[in-house]
Amino acid sequence: MYSFNACKKNFRGNMNLSVNEGSKLKSVVNVLVLSLALWGVSKRDVNVKETTIFENIMMDTLAPLQRGVTFTHNKIVSFFDHYLFNVNASKINVGLTSKVAELEKEVFNLEQIKDENKRLKDLLEFGEEVQYKKILAQIVAWDSSSDFRVIRINKGSSHGIRLQSTVITANGVVGYIYRLTEHFADILTILDPSNRVDVIVNRTRSNGILEGFAGGKCMMKYVTRTDPVRLNDLVLTSGLGNIYPKGLKVGIVSRVERESYGITQNIVVSPTVDFSKLEEVAVLVSDANQKKMNEWQALDEADGDDEK
Repeated sequence: MYSFNACKKNFRGNMNLSVNEGSKLKSVVNVLVLSLALWGVSKRDVNVKETTIFENIMMDTLAPLQRGVTFTHNKIVSFFDHYLFNVNASKINVGLTSKVAELEKEVFNLEQIKDENKRLKDLLEFGEEVQYKKILAQIVAWDSSSDFRVIRINKGSSHGIRLQSTVITANGVVGYIYRLTEHFADILTILDPSNRVDVIVNRTRSNGILEGFAGGKCMMKYVTRTDPVRLNDLVLTSGLGNIYPKGLKVGIVSRVERESYGITQNIVVSPTVDFSKLEEVAVLVSDANQKKMNEWQALDEADGDDEK
């Protein structure tokens, strides 16, 4: 048993010795192969060609010319590249400028529509307590003078407008329809001296007749001299006269003229409507308008017969 184990140990020792010797031999062979490869590379001949005198002269002569040709070529290529780039950029710029102009126009139109809708909304909301149908219309012309005494709108009898219909804005009274066609109507504004509006001073309840004066103003006449009318008093329609509904804004007192004699005073009124900026109006139409006009005319005719 002892001799068998001893043999076994000797065999293992011999095997390990053989493996170590094989590894060393392999390493030596690899070193030799690498050394031979490096020696071969170091001994390789390098191909070097010596130039002749003629070749030296040609190289020295042509090199600057070649350099100049190359430089010129690069400049020309660069110029055309930049030129084409600028042309394309210019075309793109023109297109973008056109698009920007279109967008600005669209924004402007939208702002105009927004402003117009706001004005029309104000017109519709103004005077909701007045039981009248409101027909919205746009101003299409003024009279030849600069006093805005007559204004033309783009609505007529085909749209339901009738003669002597009241015309207003959100700020107050404009006038009434005094001339009418199928598609257009003329407004006699409160700035015309022949348009007489029965009005009252809101604070004092003083009655008077408002007529067109001058310089875009109106004159309120026949107000008792003792009535304490003051500057900035609000003037409203009284509802008399069968044309203007009661309670519509007409103007603001801007001057009071009291003379030392007489029983009345003259009052200058600035209209609440800015006629120079007028664009849209609302025409007040009632189904009872025509009936009232007929009744009013019949009463006037009866008064005329009695006087005779």
